[in-house]
Amino acid sequence: MTGESRTVRILKSEKPSVAASRRKRNSLPKKTAKERLQEFWNIFGKDDEVLAVISADPDSLASALAVKRLLRYRVKNVTIGYLNEIRRLANLTMLQLLKIPAERMKSLKADKFTKYIIIDSQPCHNPGFEEIKYTAVIDHHPVTQGCQADYVDIRPEYGATASMMVEYLRAAEMKPSVALATALFYAIKVDTQNFEKKAQLADAISFRYLFNIANQNLVRKIELSELRKSELNYFKTAFAEMRISKHRLYAHVGRVRTPDILVIIADFFKRVHDVAWVFVSGIHGEKLVVIFRCDGYKKNAGILAGKTFGQIGAAGGHRESARAEVPLKNLAKSDQDFNTKTLRRLTSRHL
Repeated sequence: MTGESRTVRILKSEKPSVAASRRKRNSLPKKTAKERLQEFWNIFGKDDEVLAVISADPDSLASALAVKRLLRYRVKNVTIGYLNEIRRLANLTMLQLLKIPAERMKSLKADKFTKYIIIDSQPCHNPGFEEIKYTAVIDHHPVTQGCQADYVDIRPEYGATASMMVEYLRAAEMKPSVALATALFYAIKVDTQNFEKKAQLADAISFRYLFNIANQNLVRKIELSELRKSELNYFKTAFAEMRISKHRLYAHVGRVRTPDILVIIADFFKRVHDVAWVFVSGIHGEKLVVIFRCDGYKKNAGILAGKTFGQIGAAGGHRESARAEVPLKNLAKSDQDFNTKTLRRLTSRHL
């Protein structure tokens, strides 16, 4: 998922005991990359059939591919399974060009696997993830409650999970193939928005390491594969519906074939000068999907998404980007006929 195509449930404030536990954990000496790697390796055996569970976007696909490389000679097999339907053209191009062996979760037999890893996500991020008992969790999103596994490596300070996976590979002294390096390189570019979003020195170090290994021509080809001709009509609707007030841009696009087009439109509108907030919504299936964008300066899109829609759906994300998905049946009767005016009214309540 670019990090934004993923839905994150914003939880209520932590209980004091949880907060105290986290402070205690943060005060402990940090583990080295080799220590993390060894702990990760130790939970697997030669006969394990491993399923790497993801919500497919560049970061999760690249990171899962790295996990597959790390476990190549340590388990029987690693399968990459994605929950969502991949519709975004750039993601499909990435899959095809780099030959990433990923399969749709619904086509896999759950009883075939002995170990489960969730990558670039956490169990509560999507209802489809919650039923699985995970052996390992590797992610860079904010820590959520109830995330339990034999091995947990969650580092919210990182811009991309791919940066974490580069550290694992380097600790294992495994030089990534051109395909894997290209996937990881592109993932870091996407999740840090070319380092325009918050990132760590660790992200820059991983990015620099991959630079001379990755195929830049393939990266460029993936980046340019963004829009289908048929999707231009959504832009036409967005421009017609667009309303700007108090440096905030609102646009409801109506029914969409894929929520990914809402992300593309929101990112496009984010470029508009003198616009501090962007809200783009649409209806996919039986859900209202809302994309939030801002510059992150004295603003927090994730918190706003949670305040606006967290009580009636799944909502959350980062300071600069967030997303909400709300079952249409959960909307108030007065909001059932959703439009740009409704979008403006609901989001403005908490601004």
